[in-house]
Amino acid sequence: MGLVQSYSKNFGLYGQRVGCLSVVGKDKDEATSTVSQLKGLIRPSYSNPPRHGVRIVNTILNDATLKASFVSECKGMADRIDSMRTELKSNLLAAGSTRNWDHVTTQIGMFAFSGLTEPEVLKMRKKWAIYCTNDGRISMAGITSSNVKYVAEAIHDVTAIHDVTK
Repeated sequence: MGLVQSYSKNFGLYGQRVGCLSVVGKDKDEATSTVSQLKGLIRPSYSNPPRHGVRIVNTILNDATLKASFVSECKGMADRIDSMRTELKSNLLAAGSTRNWDHVTTQIGMFAFSGLTEPEVLKMRKKWAIYCTNDGRISMAGITSSNVKYVAEAIHDVTAIHDVTK
């Protein structure tokens, strides 16, 4: 079994190839064989990846004070994004939307798949100047307490014609 973790977003180290691959095997021989195979796969991909990103992460995670501060800041960021998810859903319902928006609050992370269609996304761009990917993926980190109502009104406006009760 393997688990891949990226530290790029949380540490603000985009493009630095900072992450971790953890592999669980049944014994030491399997671990040695797996490492050997991984080295054979990795070597042709890149020769010498940058080290400064890894050193930054290592410094933070191995210093109790820095690590505690980092964990606290990440928790604060995650809590804010969760609250924006809740507020967006509440504002959509308050605007009169009859769509089911449960997916907004059950997803996690910085981005959400809104369920908007490409025509709805394009209409929202043109009419409301709100931008997201054509498949409706929105940045929850970009939603704030000062713009969440506006975003909800825009989403409701472009989706209302598709509500079956309208």
